[in-house]
Amino acid sequence: MQPRMVRIGIDVGGTFTKAVAVDRAQGKIIGKVTVPTTHSSSEGVSTGIVQSLKTLMEKHGIQNSEIELISHSTTQAVNALLEGDTAKVGIIGMGVGLEKSNVIKRTNVGNVELAPNKYLHTCYRFLDTSKYLEDRQVQDTIAQLKSEGAEVIVVSEAYGVDDPSNENFVMQKSDIPATAGHELTGIYGLEIRTLTAAINAGILPKATSTAGFVESAVRNEGIDVPVLIMKGDGGVTNMQTFQSKPIITVLSGPAASVAGALLHLRVIDGVFIEVGGTSTNVCVIKDGRPEIRYVTIMQHPTCIRSLDVRVAGVAGGSLVRWSGRKITDVGPRSAHIAGLPYSCFANPEELEGGQIITFSPKEGDPIDYVAIESAGKRFAITNTCAANALGLVPEGDYARANQRSAQIALSILAERLGTTMEQAASAILDVSSKKIMEIVEPMIKEYKLKRDRIVFIGGGGGASVLVPYIAGKLQLKHKIAEHAEVISSIGVAAAMIHEEIERTISNPKPEDISVLAEEVKKTVLERGAIPESITIQSEYVSERSLLRVTAMGNVSLDVGTTAAEEINEQEAFVLACELFGVNEGVQRIFDMKNYHIFACEMSKKKLFLKSKRQPVLVLDKFGRVRLSIDNAAIFNGSPEDVADRVDGLMESSRANGKDLAPQVHLLDGIKLMDFSSLTAPEHVSRAVRDELKKAAAKEVAVIVRLE
Repeated sequence: MQPRMVRIGIDVGGTFTKAVAVDRAQGKIIGKVTVPTTHSSSEGVSTGIVQSLKTLMEKHGIQNSEIELISHSTTQAVNALLEGDTAKVGIIGMGVGLEKSNVIKRTNVGNVELAPNKYLHTCYRFLDTSKYLEDRQVQDTIAQLKSEGAEVIVVSEAYGVDDPSNENFVMQKSDIPATAGHELTGIYGLEIRTLTAAINAGILPKATSTAGFVESAVRNEGIDVPVLIMKGDGGVTNMQTFQSKPIITVLSGPAASVAGALLHLRVIDGVFIEVGGTSTNVCVIKDGRPEIRYVTIMQHPTCIRSLDVRVAGVAGGSLVRWSGRKITDVGPRSAHIAGLPYSCFANPEELEGGQIITFSPKEGDPIDYVAIESAGKRFAITNTCAANALGLVPEGDYARANQRSAQIALSILAERLGTTMEQAASAILDVSSKKIMEIVEPMIKEYKLKRDRIVFIGGGGGASVLVPYIAGKLQLKHKIAEHAEVISSIGVAAAMIHEEIERTISNPKPEDISVLAEEVKKTVLERGAIPESITIQSEYVSERSLLRVTAMGNVSLDVGTTAAEEINEQEAFVLACELFGVNEGVQRIFDMKNYHIFACEMSKKKLFLKSKRQPVLVLDKFGRVRLSIDNAAIFNGSPEDVADRVDGLMESSRANGKDLAPQVHLLDGIKLMDFSSLTAPEHVSRAVRDELKKAAAKEVAVIVRLE
């Protein structure tokens, strides 16, 4: 029997912590468990993480030697900020004396409001760096901040991203935890950099404690494997990084769900809708990748990038509200918060003769929420109840309940409303769907998704309750992710290493990209990525003079067998047809070691490159979408031949009077390089030629985005 190679993914939700064990060798789920999230524990949510791990191993007979990776998401960062559970931060602003007033204005952020009556408290000192910093001066400054209650230090110097030596010097002298602006971002903007560092510092002590507890608990169980944590951008990183940069895990829960959905349901353009018990997360997927933006934390912009997830206060367990005559709203309170069982999961006889009552789920809430009271018991009427009453939840689904019970509950409500059971249930789903569509439709427009290619992907325990209903309303296609109720845990287990570097650079040159590409590649390798799985992309935001280089790769594991997730040529072809949305006209362009490259022949028009104008799709060997371009030219050959052809393309671009070079993507069999950040044709030519000099492959390919 082939030995099991077990990856464990643990997702910490607001109500439950769910753990999943995945056998990588067999490509299947071994088992899953759910335990209550331990918000009130002295060790916080980390207690639940360890409990779920132990329970999972005991229940499914998983041996220590079988585990090769443990990865988890965390709500700790966002919960600490929401609850104002932060350490006091001492900020040291630095700059030359002549700019003192300007630096103080930008670095003395004061007390930062996190939530109503919840603040991140700070104290402040300024150091003049026009003179050599002395040990005693720095130590005295830190001592002054500590005397005011500072538990952690932030160091932020004007232009510290260009020369971080002063920031590093001060951090080294600190006898309490310290962080600096340059550690979190390489972009200019002293004020936003300082604010980001301060927010990060506020949750640093608790994050350090949590990381230490989780790792020591795992080691105490005799498990010596990598312990990773989910980031908000959809990648994973090690616990050491979490200890210094906990802010990167904001929105790690939704990110885990998106990662899991993309693993099971490959899609080019779509909207991922995760329907939980209390809230629904919405994220756009474009060109095979989730959209990423800078995070705003409680109205404060930061330098941290994360998935663009937007939240609706309605989900599968949301409670119904009424005016006495009609349904006025659904949510934001849920049956979980109110501590009520769903009526659709009750026995029918428990509901017979029940009456509608109104109540407040929590002290201070409105009293217009409704429930059924029968024989001294209360039962919630939820979206899940409405969907089951209408027979919309398929057999075997996580949200499938007793249809008879659901119909009794909705009939009791309908009688009070003077309508039919079907109309009452539909009204509940209509109100709920409207709240989600008010988020979905603007995102479709904002990201310019083509409606004929959009697929709704449903995740979460309530996916089948609302996603098909919304898709029907908008007349769009939908899919429900396999194991939707634990999709986030699966995403955590299978997530990739994802790292990003940003620098403020005007008119980037090839060497600028090369330096950052090597730096970010080194980082993902250190985090545990397999070298041959790495893809590197660059992007230049001209209006902000910002160069961004991103690297992604699969987690490396000390296992001598091929990963079960790899797909063969036939599987890749079927997947390409599905993604293109056609049954014919899809062609494999050529074979490459780590990639499957396809084109969909929609035009016979020839270009000067003697290549076709066509949609092009690049899948990695695991079937993940690496590149999707609607209108592209593609050519391949030896590195020398391809370099010459790129030169010819750039020469032609200049001859045609075009100031901007076409976007060029290079595949050398090992990695995918994106040169779209370079705008000058001569820079593209040089960058491609320099990169091809390093290529070990005999055949390489270039894909060019056409106008």
